[in-house]
Amino acid sequence: MKVVGIDEAGKGPVIGPMCIAGVRIDESKVHILKNLGVVDSKRLSPKKREQFASQIIKYADDHFVFVVSPLQIDELRNIMSMNDIMVIGFTRVLEKLTPDRAFVDAADVNAERFGKRLLTEYSKIDQEHADGLEIVSEHKADDTYPIVSAASILAKVRRDELIEEIKKEVGVDFGSGYPSDPKTKDFLAKWVKEHDHFPDFVRHSWKTAINAQNIAKE
Repeated sequence: MKVVGIDEAGKGPVIGPMCIAGVRIDESKVHILKNLGVVDSKRLSPKKREQFASQIIKYADDHFVFVVSPLQIDELRNIMSMNDIMVIGFTRVLEKLTPDRAFVDAADVNAERFGKRLLTEYSKIDQEHADGLEIVSEHKADDTYPIVSAASILAKVRRDELIEEIKKEVGVDFGSGYPSDPKTKDFLAKWVKEHDHFPDFVRHSWKTAINAQNIAKE
């Protein structure tokens, strides 16, 4: 039986993409991930995440990271909610990895509803593989299931790589990219004051970005 874990990194930041990762492994080998000691990526240092990522890729049958750019997020938010975007992203991972059973970290306040929505969306794309697919959708699944922990690690490592690429490109350390980060807020304020608009790696539709732009106009 092909088992897949799916999780995201970067749903909330104002800077950078969102990465949704999936890890597929045969059910008989799931214990390997547990023995490796994989845990939710948020509980690991960047160095430890990178070490785990290479081990996960080595032992997994397949893996996939779906990247949603800030520009895509902004455009999609004109016609749908962030939860809708999550459903589409998670479905793309299911489509790529075609599991028999999927464990997902629910991106909706109602975990069961998120799982049902995923199955419905997946059925539209691949009815054959969707038939009989079992989706286990839970909050904090990355703490409960090693296969989801593995996915959270790959998602976070990929997002961190992309964030570092942006920092090198602009030559500025803007911190984590999250709205609560003082470095990020300071960067946004200075950038919009200097350039009068935000670059493509900023999510223009985020309140943090809108507020920074409004302040700059005062």
